[in-house]
Amino acid sequence: MRRVSTIAAALLSCAALATPAAAQQNQPNLLGDFFGAVLGAPRPQPAIATQPSAEDLGPTTSRIPREMVAYSGPYAPGTVVVNTAERRLYYVLPGNKAIRYGIGVGRQGFEWAGTQTVSRKQEWPEWRPPTEMIQRRPDLPRYMAGGPENPLGARAMYLGSSLYRIHGSNEPDTIGHAVSSGCIRMLNEDVVDLYERVKVGTLVVVLR
Repeated sequence: MRRVSTIAAALLSCAALATPAAAQQNQPNLLGDFFGAVLGAPRPQPAIATQPSAEDLGPTTSRIPREMVAYSGPYAPGTVVVNTAERRLYYVLPGNKAIRYGIGVGRQGFEWAGTQTVSRKQEWPEWRPPTEMIQRRPDLPRYMAGGPENPLGARAMYLGSSLYRIHGSNEPDTIGHAVSSGCIRMLNEDVVDLYERVKVGTLVVVLR
């Protein structure tokens, strides 16, 4: 066993002498490899990349706090009501109440109003800019995997067969502004909350 320790020490010393200090962190672990081969010790396994979790939502500070408010509108509990003029989204609850969220809405020329239903839900959605957007912005990527840097953010709720979605954002400072191409943007923390409440088939009413 003493001979094993002597050989290991020699290997470690040679590795340190042969490799500049700044580069040593990128070199194989000679001592670990040696003990693994001689003594049968398991070698460390590389870390496995995982899909971003709901904890990795980015900034959570909002100038427009999510809050419970009184609601006396005509829509039934479970309805999502988007008021683009207010730049607020309401999820209607029983008892004349609603949860109110701050949103970003379509910029000038991309405003719309109407009724849709949630046709699909997706966590950490991938993004494929539609042809119309590519024509306006040829510099955009044709595909972006889901994750914290994705413009669709942590969750997306697709509206009917349209190109519009209610989705999160990687740009929290845009919430409260008219900035999008017609989609309804939310803070990631807010879109996760709404996503858990909304079902496929939920009525979405967009007002101007």
